[in-house]
Amino acid sequence: MRFCIAVFVLCATWPAALSVTRYSIPEEKERGSVVANLAADLGLEPGGLAQREVKLDIFSNKKYLDFNKKTGELYIVEKMDREYLCPAKPASCFLKLDVIIESPLRIFNIELGITDINDNAPHFRRDRVELDVSESATPGERFSLPNGVDPDVGINTIKTYKLSVSEHFTIEIQTGSDGTQYVDLVLTKSLDREQTAVHNLILTAVDGGVPVRSGTANIIVRVQDTNDNPPRFDKQTYTINMTENTPIGTLVMKLNASDLDEGLNSEIVYSFTLYTSEKTQEVFSLNHNTGEITVKGTIDYEDMKFYEMHIEARDKGTHPLLGQCKVVVNVKDMNDNYPEIIIQSVKNTVEENVAVGSVIALVDISDRDTGDNGKVSLTIHRPMPFTINTSSDRPMHYKLIVSEPLDRETVPEYDITLIVTDAGMPPLSDNETITVHLLDVNDNAPQFPQSFYTIRVMENNAPGALLSSLTAFDPDLHENQYLVYFIIEKEIANTSMSMLFSINPENGNLYALKTFDYEIEKEFLFHIEARDSGSPPLSSNVTVHIIIVDQNDNAPVIVSPWRAQGSVVEEKIPRSTDKGSLVAKVIALDTDSVHNSRITYQFLQVTDATLFSLDQYNGEIRTMRMFSYRDPRHQRLVVVAKDNGEPALSATVTIKLTTMETAVKAYSDMTEEPLEYDIFSDINLYLVIGLGSVSFLLLITILVTIVIKCQKPKPSKAAPPSRNSVISERNSTIADSTLVSNDAYWYSLFLAETRKGKLVVRQPLPKGSRYIVSSIPRGTGLTDTSDSAASTLQYPK
Repeated sequence: MRFCIAVFVLCATWPAALSVTRYSIPEEKERGSVVANLAADLGLEPGGLAQREVKLDIFSNKKYLDFNKKTGELYIVEKMDREYLCPAKPASCFLKLDVIIESPLRIFNIELGITDINDNAPHFRRDRVELDVSESATPGERFSLPNGVDPDVGINTIKTYKLSVSEHFTIEIQTGSDGTQYVDLVLTKSLDREQTAVHNLILTAVDGGVPVRSGTANIIVRVQDTNDNPPRFDKQTYTINMTENTPIGTLVMKLNASDLDEGLNSEIVYSFTLYTSEKTQEVFSLNHNTGEITVKGTIDYEDMKFYEMHIEARDKGTHPLLGQCKVVVNVKDMNDNYPEIIIQSVKNTVEENVAVGSVIALVDISDRDTGDNGKVSLTIHRPMPFTINTSSDRPMHYKLIVSEPLDRETVPEYDITLIVTDAGMPPLSDNETITVHLLDVNDNAPQFPQSFYTIRVMENNAPGALLSSLTAFDPDLHENQYLVYFIIEKEIANTSMSMLFSINPENGNLYALKTFDYEIEKEFLFHIEARDSGSPPLSSNVTVHIIIVDQNDNAPVIVSPWRAQGSVVEEKIPRSTDKGSLVAKVIALDTDSVHNSRITYQFLQVTDATLFSLDQYNGEIRTMRMFSYRDPRHQRLVVVAKDNGEPALSATVTIKLTTMETAVKAYSDMTEEPLEYDIFSDINLYLVIGLGSVSFLLLITILVTIVIKCQKPKPSKAAPPSRNSVISERNSTIADSTLVSNDAYWYSLFLAETRKGKLVVRQPLPKGSRYIVSSIPRGTGLTDTSDSAASTLQYPK
């Protein structure tokens, strides 16, 4: 009963399934693309499909399509390739699917047409085609070429073929009954293998799509040879001169006829013609394959003065071609016996300092011939340091002697070639070689590549570090060449060089034995000697200049304003201080040199940045304006002094300023009035005593320094004198207004320059300092004509 109802329902809805809905899309359409809206196209309600049972039957192509029940859209699940789906290249390619909707049951037939796009380039099943064509082929001959293949259809398939430019070939395209195109290669001009043996052509298949695609195949045409070139000799007549008694088997000459053909057509066979006499063929033989003419009988000048050979060269082609030549052999009378050299005695080994005129060998010469053919002479071919002398009583006896000094380092051995020659026509000669070995003597001193070595060593080096390798060269041999290196002893400041440096006696490697400090020692000058092991030994020395290079290994030290370790400098100034007044001066010293000791000053912290200014070069702190009632009473200034090293080192000082509502004069006022203190006050008494003591010590120091300087050699460059400071071994400029000397004694007082250049006592400093600071106004330079007042200060190192 249920079966009958189902059949009834199916039959009732069957007319709806008879209509077919068709869609068309291009192949390679992207995934997710909507093919069609089935709800709209089939007259269905999109909202109603969600509550109804919808079945999409896509047969075997379900992996490509799917259906969205909510929207009624048919969309692509995976890209479609028309060439894969329809490999037989039909004109039309369809995917068939059914949409089945229940309640009530409805069936829709859908065909999805896949249209072709030009996504495949033509190609050849063989990308290389080789053809063999005879050079005798006539123009118009045709040769079949492979067809191209393009899986696309319609206008996207192969449209035409093209051939690369050739004066010998072209192509013709034939179309079969099924529309297939066939390509023939047509010969348009005769071929010549000897001119071009291989023709390389390119066949291109082009489709009609947009854009156009193409594929190529290489056509290799090998031209096959025909026997169209006869063998040729480079001469028609060859003339050879030979002496009588030439040994049997001697090669007279090798004929070499050429044939431009190839294969059997170029293989040549040589033979005598009937014009060659039997007598000639008894004396000479001809190799049929190689063309070599050799002697097979006795050549006698008295029997026959010349021989003529008529020879032909024939190739091995089907229809052989040939060429001919003539060989004439002229026989010359000969000197039958060669002269001889007899070595009576020889010295094969001599010392390189052998005396000029020493005899190396005794030589006799002879010749069994008579007349001019028996007259012989001896010559020396090489080398020219040697010569030969003949004995007056024995004309055929010679002495080989040394004609100039010998040097083993230049030439270690000599091959002396003696040549004996007779006076025959043509002359005969023979030679003998004498080898002379030279023994080494110690005649060369060791030599350094340089006479002066400058070695730069960074201070704080590790003890035992390799500084340089000083290697000398000695061209002598064996013990005369073995070198020993050592430092020539020299004391500097009661210190031996061997305590500072060490050299490897075997290879000349120079090492530092201690760590150097640029601030203590800046350079060393000494000598290194290289001595060989000969007897007697020879030696040479070289000057070594060690330059210690400064590192930024010393931080600046703030010497003014002085304060105990870790303490804060406290200063008191009147609140009525004028704008531009000097509040304090920070002075820092750095024992490094050049740029590593150049110091600049900066505020690290300041209570009020509008109230104070800091000169980055001389460290002067001045007021930028007058104090107001709003300004705090206490001002805290943190100044950092930073050197110019890499990386930079620095030091800081904290200055605590307290303003006072008193009638104390400002610093600027203090400098404008002369010092009128009671000379017998306590501070002045201490000042007089201190200055007297320091002056006495300074005088003693100067005298001692002068005595030491007089005893020491003058340095290469004297230190520039500085005004208002003691001359020392090193003066370094800090910024552009301060000179520092580390050899002066302490002055116990801090003297600060004021606006008008007068000096005011600020505060005492501790004893035992070893620096002197000479302050010179910026821009005045280091001239002796400067009128600016200077201030001095020492600080302990």
